[in-house]
Amino acid sequence: MNEKRITLTPLEDEDREQFIRDNQIAFKYGAAEEFGPRDDHFDDDGEIISRQTIEQSIDGGTAYRIRLDGRIVGGLVLRIDPATQRNHLDLLFVDPAAHSRGIGQATWREVERLYPETRVWETCTPYFEKRNIHFYVNKCGFSIVEFFCAAHPEPSTPVEDGEGPDEMFRFVKRMF
Repeated sequence: MNEKRITLTPLEDEDREQFIRDNQIAFKYGAAEEFGPRDDHFDDDGEIISRQTIEQSIDGGTAYRIRLDGRIVGGLVLRIDPATQRNHLDLLFVDPAAHSRGIGQATWREVERLYPETRVWETCTPYFEKRNIHFYVNKCGFSIVEFFCAAHPEPSTPVEDGEGPDEMFRFVKRMF
C-alpha cells in the first residue's frame, strides 16, 4: 500500500465550528450505516455525538485537523498526560467520502510518531461501530479491555433519568 501523506495540524479557532460539524457528520454516518437514518441512538438535536461533548473534548484536549496532501479529511482530539504518559484518544473521525483509503491508519501512525513517550493509549467507541472496533483492534493494535453497559456503567458518566450511558467498548494499547 502506498504511504498516505497525512499531516496533523492544530485546530485553528476559525475552524472550530466546521470541525464540530464534520465530526457530527462522520459519527452520524456510522450510526446511519448500522441502524438506518431514523434511530433512537441520536441525541435530542438529531446528532449521534452532541455539540457539548465535542466542545468539552476540544476544550480539555489537543485538537488536530487530519490532512491528506494538504486537504482536510478529518480530525482528532487527544488528551495527553505528560506525568503518567497514559494518554487518551477522545475523538477520531474521517470524512465518510474518504473512508477505506488507509487514512485512519496513517493518522494513527502519525499520532504515535508525534507522542513517542506514550506508555499507554486509551479510547472508547460505541458497541455498534463495528468499523471502529475493527480499526482499533485489527489495524492499530488496541485491545478491548472493558465493556460499559447498564450492568457495568462507565464510572465518570452520570446516570440521568434512570438511563445509563450507551454501551461502549474501552480499548487500551500498551506501547513497548
